[in-house]
Amino acid sequence: MDSSYVFEEWSAYAKKKLLYARDMDLDSIEKHSLSKIVAITGIRRCGKSSVLMLLLQKLVSEGKKAVYVNVEDSRLSGNESVLDDALKWFGDEGYLLLDEVTSARDWQGWLARNHEMLKGKLNIIVSSSRKNLIIPGKPLRGRILPVEMFPLSFNEFLTFKKIPQEKTTAGRGRLEKAFAEYINYGGFPEVALAQEDVVKVSILNSYFKDIVGLDVAEVSREDVSTVEAFGKYVLQSPMFSASKCLNFFKTIGYKIGKEKILQLEKYAEAGYLFFFTPIFSYNLKDRSQYPRKAYAGDAGFFYSTTGKLDFGRVYENIAFLGLRRREQGQSELCYWKNMQGFETDLIVKQGTNVKEAIQVVYSLEDEKTLERELRGLVACAKELKPAKTLVLTKDRSEAKTIDGVKIKLVPLMDWLLESG
Repeated sequence: MDSSYVFEEWSAYAKKKLLYARDMDLDSIEKHSLSKIVAITGIRRCGKSSVLMLLLQKLVSEGKKAVYVNVEDSRLSGNESVLDDALKWFGDEGYLLLDEVTSARDWQGWLARNHEMLKGKLNIIVSSSRKNLIIPGKPLRGRILPVEMFPLSFNEFLTFKKIPQEKTTAGRGRLEKAFAEYINYGGFPEVALAQEDVVKVSILNSYFKDIVGLDVAEVSREDVSTVEAFGKYVLQSPMFSASKCLNFFKTIGYKIGKEKILQLEKYAEAGYLFFFTPIFSYNLKDRSQYPRKAYAGDAGFFYSTTGKLDFGRVYENIAFLGLRRREQGQSELCYWKNMQGFETDLIVKQGTNVKEAIQVVYSLEDEKTLERELRGLVACAKELKPAKTLVLTKDRSEAKTIDGVKIKLVPLMDWLLESG
């Protein structure tokens, strides 16, 4: 089939598709594309294609020359010159929006060459479900401006569900009901719009298998069943270490080495299936030897894959994704633990400056739990001296001062609504 027909078809479709707006600064993406290749990355099905289409519609409405091309279309899979063909079809001026560009052969070399030769004429905006787009090889270093996307924030989730944020008792009730759904099924756009719970679970399971197969197994060249077993282990293990994972594989009869497990960890993070955060330490050896905390790319995977809900784990996962979305790679996220065993869940660190220390606790009804969690946060605050100290909870809202440390307790739902 003639590639130009496929290009024409996708661009026409993208121009007319009705889409929900996302909390993305399209003006900023357009502006930065004048000097850099803007690279939108994130977990598969989180809405990257929709954002490119929304950007296309905006550019066309402003009278600018722009096209959208889905490079991953199966009709283009055997075409080794698909990017050159797209350029010949479109021309060398305007805005070229390339979806899933990393599926094309020599995508790094092509982007580097054309950014160098056509800068100021051709503005290139690309997307991919693989993180190697924003951690490129030598030809693209300094040319990429990364923009990370995630499944819907809670604010976006409410927009998709057409639920207004009303400061009334009834309005609060509607928000709490929506939040309960968000906790169970996460923030993938298609899942949010599905009406039946069984359909939501089915979609999540298909996404999990697609990401495992396309973005982890295919890239790591590992058997899909091995990657699925790895994924299910991580979902059930808040702390990840290769040694414990190796023991798990032995118990289920898999022959796999520690190096392969470390590779699966790397590729699972590169495909946004999981994130692994290190312990807070200025010592690189400590950071590599201590277990990592594991977070899913979408909180809905916990319920859909395990059939149960650990509210504490899911709350912390939602808080983590909220921070990743907010910080956009400008800060490092890690956890803190001292020699006495006191812990704090999330540290937001920028260089040597600690911006926030956050403890996430679903229920604080038990005073012993409250005391333990606050003790860990106070110990952390005294050592790291963060600018802000928070406890994110189910429904408790108050301020405390303990041993001179000011701590704010905020319901997770309210924190998400405030932080966007």
